[in-house]
Amino acid sequence: MKVVLLGYMGSGKSTISNNLANKLGMKALDLDDYISVKEKDTINDIFNKKGEIYFRLKENNYLNELLNSEKSFVLAVGGGTPCYANNMDLIKTHSNSIYLKANLNTLYDRLHSEKASRPIISNLNDDKLTEFIAKHLFERAPFYEQANHIVVIDNKDVDEIVDEIGKLI
Repeated sequence: MKVVLLGYMGSGKSTISNNLANKLGMKALDLDDYISVKEKDTINDIFNKKGEIYFRLKENNYLNELLNSEKSFVLAVGGGTPCYANNMDLIKTHSNSIYLKANLNTLYDRLHSEKASRPIISNLNDDKLTEFIAKHLFERAPFYEQANHIVVIDNKDVDEIVDEIGKLI
């Protein structure tokens, strides 16, 4: 069994994947970590040195590699992953996909407190952060909503979310 968690930055994909994998007795994987290991570089450095097109090509290759493997796992993918190449088709074909859906306020609250550790938003003031999140959600929602299941995460703790996913898969 393969479970893929998708959603916007700050929706808790990494945290939920680790907890869900523990509950299911499976391995938790993070696509960005997998890419970093394979490419022997950080995601930021890959973007800065080789550009987004290179990164998106590698992201698609490694997603394909993982999803076509014999392994069972819970995979957290990057917020943009479902929106490029044929990634959403791959995810839908080879896994049970879960969209961790959060509203704008939840994402703003989480990302505002994590700005320093997220280079893509670290220089945005509060108004620009809200606009940035809203714009991305609008663009990405049609991809995210193709997931097999949608789990609304607003006002829920990790255990509640993991239990809800466990009942769905």
